[in-house]
Amino acid sequence: MHAELLGMAADLARREEPFVLAVVVRRRPASSSQAGDMALITAAGAFHGWLGGSCTQPTVVREAQRALADGQPRLLALAPDPEAERRPGVEVFPMTCHSGGTVEIYLEPVLPAPRLVVFGVSPTAQALVRLAKGMGYAITAVDPDAEPGLFPAADQVLTAPGALAGSSPVPRFVVVATMGERDETAIREALALAPAYLGVVASRKRFAQLRETLLAGGVTAAALDAIRSPAGLPIGAQLPAEIALSILAEIVERQRSQAAAAPLAGEAEEAAAALEALDPVCGMTVTIATAKHVAEHAGRTYYFCGGGCRERFVAAPERYLPSEISETSA
Repeated sequence: MHAELLGMAADLARREEPFVLAVVVRRRPASSSQAGDMALITAAGAFHGWLGGSCTQPTVVREAQRALADGQPRLLALAPDPEAERRPGVEVFPMTCHSGGTVEIYLEPVLPAPRLVVFGVSPTAQALVRLAKGMGYAITAVDPDAEPGLFPAADQVLTAPGALAGSSPVPRFVVVATMGERDETAIREALALAPAYLGVVASRKRFAQLRETLLAGGVTAAALDAIRSPAGLPIGAQLPAEIALSILAEIVERQRSQAAAAPLAGEAEEAAAALEALDPVCGMTVTIATAKHVAEHAGRTYYFCGGGCRERFVAAPERYLPSEISETSA
C-alpha cells in the first residue's frame, strides 16, 4: 500500500498537482487503525489508502482541504471523548466509528513549487536561473539556442515552449531576457502562457519599440499593459546578477501582495461553515455537498457522518434536537 501511495504522490508531484499525505502516528484500542497507516488526499478530495474505519474519512478529507488552502500541516485526534484529548497543537474531533478508540493523524500538505520560466540565453537569464533555484522555484529555460550546459540548475531546458502550453495548476512567473534576440517572438510565447507575472528585461525605449510592433501585430493593449518593463524593482541594478536579484524581488513582492489580497482567515472559515453541518447525533462536522446520509424532520434537513447516526436520529429525533426545535415540531 505504501509503495502504491508513494508512486501516486510522485506522479502528482511530477504533474505539479497539490496533495496531502496523512499518516497515523498514534492510536489507542479499539481503533482499527495502526501506527504508520497512510492515505493520500488529492486537491479534488479523492481519498486513497487506509487510516482506519471509513468514519474517519470525512474529517480527514475536510482538514486536508484546509491544509492545502493555508499550506500548514495539522495533527488531528479523533476520540470518543474529545475534551479528554485537547492539548496545544492538536485539533480534536469526535470519533464516530462503532469500534471506538482514539487515533491521531498527521497531515502534511505537499504543494508544488512556483514555476519560473526564463526566455533567453543572456547572462541575465543564466543568473536568474541560478538565483531562483536557491529560492525553491521550479525552473524552465526556453530558447532555440538553449542547452543544458548553459542552465545546469534548470529543471527543464526547452528549445520551444510547446511543452508548457495549456493551463497550469501552479502560478507561472515569466521573464523575457532575450535582450535583442527574437524579443517579439519570445514576448508572444510568454503571453500565451497566461503568466501570473511577465517581466521583460529591456530599456524603456526598447520596450516602447517592442510595444508598437506587437500592437501592430495584433497583441492587445491590455496584455501589453500588464508587462513589467524594465523588469525588476528599482535598486540601481547594473550587473546580470543584480538585475536578476531585482526581478526576483519584484516577483516575491507580487506573490506576497496577492496572498495579502486573499480572503481573511475568518472570512474563509465563515464561507466553509456555510457548506457544512453538524451531525446532531455525534456532533461531527459533515460536508453538505458530499453527505451520503441525510434525513428530513419538521421541514428541516439534517446531515450525518454515517448510516448509524442517521438510523439513531430517525428512530428518535427528539432525543438529539434542542428542546425548542422539538417543541416546535410537536
